[in-house]
Amino acid sequence: MKRTTSARRSTGGHGEGRSVTLLGATAIGIGGMVGGGIFAVLGVAATQARGATPIAFGIAGMIAALTAYSYAKLSVRYPSAGGTVTFIDKAFGVGEVTGSLNIVLWTGYIATTALYGAAFGHYAATLFPGGTNPGHLLLRGLILIGVLIPWLINLANAGLVARSETMVVVVKVSILLLVIAAGMPSMSTDSLARSNWPSSFSILAAGMLIFVAYEGFELIANASEDITDPRKNLPRAYALSIGIVIALYVLISMVVVGSLSPQEIAKAADFALAEAASTSLGQAGFTLVALSAVLATFSAINATLYGSARLSFTIASEGQLPKTLERRTWNQPIGLHITAVAGLIVAIALPLAGISSIASAIFLAVFAAVNAAAFHTHGGSIFQRFISGTGLIGCVASLAVLLSQSMTERPTAMIALAILVGAALTLEHVYLKKSRTGPIANVHTT
Repeated sequence: MKRTTSARRSTGGHGEGRSVTLLGATAIGIGGMVGGGIFAVLGVAATQARGATPIAFGIAGMIAALTAYSYAKLSVRYPSAGGTVTFIDKAFGVGEVTGSLNIVLWTGYIATTALYGAAFGHYAATLFPGGTNPGHLLLRGLILIGVLIPWLINLANAGLVARSETMVVVVKVSILLLVIAAGMPSMSTDSLARSNWPSSFSILAAGMLIFVAYEGFELIANASEDITDPRKNLPRAYALSIGIVIALYVLISMVVVGSLSPQEIAKAADFALAEAASTSLGQAGFTLVALSAVLATFSAINATLYGSARLSFTIASEGQLPKTLERRTWNQPIGLHITAVAGLIVAIALPLAGISSIASAIFLAVFAAVNAAAFHTHGGSIFQRFISGTGLIGCVASLAVLLSQSMTERPTAMIALAILVGAALTLEHVYLKKSRTGPIANVHTT
């Protein structure tokens, strides 16, 4: 996942300075989604949904597609590098509720940093004998390295993030296509049979558990003021990127489920994609996918930290967080360091499934708010309000399903989620109560 915010003002809608084409905007969306998430959550989904894993990815993709429609409409209406933050503030005004939602979004960055850090550690550990054993100190050390080095890179030269991302996206997508092409001819379709499906509730819950694998499409919004012919290209970019990624995820999940037995998936849940590649490509395939996953998750951590620093700075500059967070330490916003430390703690303390449930829950909540924003600002268009309303209901219902199952199966993760969100809401409430001087007059992004 790559998130960036910009100091540039909107170009005003006349086309001046707009340089991102439809192809470029679509690539941004695909790159945001096909990050470390698919490497991290594929085994988690397959363990729970078994033969219905492609269905679970399809359901999650449908919720993402409905939300992408709302993003497309809001991106055209409010082109800004602020993206989600701007949409919520513009629709509902700047206040305690919207401020809290923006801070909850920041906790999503912390959760995804943790998810990618844990995935980095698990895939990197497969390259060492005995490294994947639960509780192995090597695994924790690799997770530490996976977060520490990107943090240092952001301190040294944050521009490296943007310059390296295109190459990493090409590598990630190429590896996934290779695994699909190699695995399709030899996979067992019996594993995908209806008899190997769990209950409908479990399939839906699995789809929501791995919803975080889709969340990166909203990065198109952050580039909306730079996209050529935005009224035409923004909706197309969202539709193309979501459609391509749904197809990619469904196919890769078919290969994994069709190549590994349920026992093999459960044993290798934290690095299932590499294990599936080994069935058709041998040890070389396992190593290739493991190295690709290490590169992808490392890049995702790098980009997430980069974006979190700017997100926290933006929220603080809008008066929704203490001005302390506008200060720089070691030439970077303080939010960078908070995200890195909190993400590292979560990554080491919780299993991948628990971290995935936290991240997915947060983004389902944020996307529900974005759908509500689109519904609120669509005026008299019945069709647009219907789609956004359906997206809102879908996100809320999906969040309820995810929380219901997670409270039973992953209670520690739910406690961690409550702590993260509770701390965010408390911080916003206490700060605004202490410094309240009336509504904030201007909404701006940095």
